[in-house]
Amino acid sequence: MTRAIACVALLALLSGGAPGKNLPVVLPNDNRLSAGRLSHDTLELHLVVGMAVWRPEADSGPSIEVAAFAEEGKAPQVPSPLIRVPAGTVIAATIRNGLADSTLRIYGLVTRPAAARDSLVLRPGESRSVTFPAGAPGSYLYWASLGANDHDLDDEREQVAGAFIVDPAGGSPPDRVLVLNIWGTNLDSVTYRNALTINGRSWPYTERIEAMAGDTLRWRVLNGSWRNHPMHLHGFYFRVEARGDGYADTLYSTAAQRMVVTEIMRPHTTYAMTWVAERPGNWLFHCHLGFHVVPSARLHPPNRDSGDRMAHDVRTHMAGLVLGIAVRPRPDTSEPDRRNARRLHLFVQEGMRRGRAPRSLGFVLQQGARPPAADSVEIPGSALVLTRGQPTDIVIVNRLKEPTAIHWHGIELESYSDGVAGWSGASDHLAPSVMPGDSFTARLTLPRAGTFMYHTHLNDIEQLTSGLYGGIVVLEPGKRFDRGRDHLFVIGWDGETHGPALPHLVVNGDSLPASLELTAGVPHRLRFINIGPAGLFRIAIYRDTSLAAWKKLAKDGAELPPGQAIRTPSEFTIAVGETYDFELTPDRGNYRLVTQLRDKLLWSRELVVR
Repeated sequence: MTRAIACVALLALLSGGAPGKNLPVVLPNDNRLSAGRLSHDTLELHLVVGMAVWRPEADSGPSIEVAAFAEEGKAPQVPSPLIRVPAGTVIAATIRNGLADSTLRIYGLVTRPAAARDSLVLRPGESRSVTFPAGAPGSYLYWASLGANDHDLDDEREQVAGAFIVDPAGGSPPDRVLVLNIWGTNLDSVTYRNALTINGRSWPYTERIEAMAGDTLRWRVLNGSWRNHPMHLHGFYFRVEARGDGYADTLYSTAAQRMVVTEIMRPHTTYAMTWVAERPGNWLFHCHLGFHVVPSARLHPPNRDSGDRMAHDVRTHMAGLVLGIAVRPRPDTSEPDRRNARRLHLFVQEGMRRGRAPRSLGFVLQQGARPPAADSVEIPGSALVLTRGQPTDIVIVNRLKEPTAIHWHGIELESYSDGVAGWSGASDHLAPSVMPGDSFTARLTLPRAGTFMYHTHLNDIEQLTSGLYGGIVVLEPGKRFDRGRDHLFVIGWDGETHGPALPHLVVNGDSLPASLELTAGVPHRLRFINIGPAGLFRIAIYRDTSLAAWKKLAKDGAELPPGQAIRTPSEFTIAVGETYDFELTPDRGNYRLVTQLRDKLLWSRELVVR
C-alpha cells in the first residue's frame, strides 16, 4: 500500500468512518476489575492480541484501528486488561497472537521484581503458555511490541500496555489504577495525529473522580507510553509512596516520602500516590506538557484560527491527558478567614516584540499608586514575594485583546481561584475567563513558605511561549527577600519550537545573561522553576570541569524529608511544572551554571564569587 493510500484510509477512520474490516470495538478500561479467574492461589488468564477499532474520545467519536489485548471471548480493552492479584498468587497465562502479519514480543509476564527484560515471542497465529509466581507487592506493567523493535516513537500506533498489580497478602487500602496511553502517527511530513488517554479516554471524555472534602485518595499511576509525562495535581500536594520502572517497585519508608504537586513519569514507569481532598470544588490532575493538554491533542485538531484554544468552555480549550476531580463540601465546611487580606494588582499586557516569539506578553505588578504603562512587559512576569499565613487577593487586569486565565501553580487555595476557566469552582459557580478589559480577583491562601509559580491556563502554547508566566516566593512571617543571597531562576521558552528543533530557552527572560556576582563563604538559596510548554532539563553548576556541591532543600515548595535534604554534587533534572530549592555556599572563584537537554547546551551563566 502506498503512503498516500494509507493516509487516505487512516483519514477515513479519523473522520469516524466505518473500518474496512469487521473488527471488534475497544472498550475503555477503568482498571476496576481484574482479568482472569482466581481459583485458590492460581489466576488463570487467557489473552489475545488482535486488531480492533478504538474510539478514544466519545463512543460516537472518530475511530482508529489499533492492535489491542483482550481476554479470549471478550471485547478488547485500552489500556490492556488489568491483572491484579494478592502476593503468593501463581499466574497461569496463555497468550495468543491473533494478528495475521506481525510477530509479537510480550514483556512483563514474569515474577516481580525482575532483574532483566523478558521476551516472549509469538509468530502470527501462535499461542504460548507461561506459569510464574506473581512475586513482590507493587505496581507493574506488561506490554507487547510488534515486529523487530521494542517501540517506535514516530509511529505509536499500538495500544498493548496494561497494569499488573500485586497486592500485599492482607490486601491494599482502596485505590484507583490510572494508566496513560498514547496513539500517534505521521500522516505526512507536516501532519501528525495523536490520541492521549487516561484509562482509555481523552479529555473531556475521561472519568470524573468524585470525593468528599477530607477524603484520602490513593492512586497508582502507570505510564504505558514511551513519552515523559510530568503529572500535576491542582490545589493540593500528594505524597509519593512508591516508584517503579515497570519491572521492580520501591516502597518508600514514611520518612522518605516526599510531598509534591508535580511528579515526572519516564516511559514505562509507575508511582503510587496518596493525597487528601481538603477543600471542595473542581480540580485537575493532568500532564504538564503543554502539547499533551491543548486542543491539538484531539484526533481532529482544530484549525489554529478556530478559537478553541481561547474558548471559555473547558471541554473545548483542553484535550488529552486531563482528569477531572469534583470534591463535594461537607456540611460543616466554612470559609477561611480573610480579614486583613493583602491586595495586589497584576496587569496582563502586550508590548513590543523583543525576542524570537512573535509576541511579547507579560504579567506586570503595580508598584505604588499608579498602574504600569499599558505597553510595559516583564518576562518572566513580576516575581511575587508573599508571606506565609497572609491571605492575599490578587486583582488580575487583562489589557490584552484576547481572554486569559492564571493558574497559581502549587498554591493551596480555594477552587474558584485556581485559574481553569469554565471549571474551577463548583457546578453552580464556575470561574470565568478574564476577558479583554475585564478583571478577576484571585484569593490566595498561603499555608507554607517555598518556591511556586503562576502561569496562563488558556491558549497555553502561544501565551506561555510569549511570556505569560512568573515566579512566586512565599517567605516566613518577618522575613525579607534578600536579592543578594536569594536567587530565582525561571526557565521558559522564547517562542514555540516545531519538530526536532531544540527549544530556545530563556532564564529570567534572557538567553545570553550577564555574569551573576555572589558573596563567598555565605549560603545562597537557589530557586529553580521550569515553566516552558515542554522539556526535561539537566541543570548543573561547574567550577572548572568539576561539579560544585550544594544542599538539597525543597521540591515544589515543600521541604524535603531529612534523609533527602543532603549535600550532593550540584546537578539535577527538572521537568515542566516542577520547582527545586538548593543551598550553595561557594568559595571564591568562577563558576558556570548550565542548562542542558540531554547532551545539548541550551543556556549558561557565569557565576563570579568574590
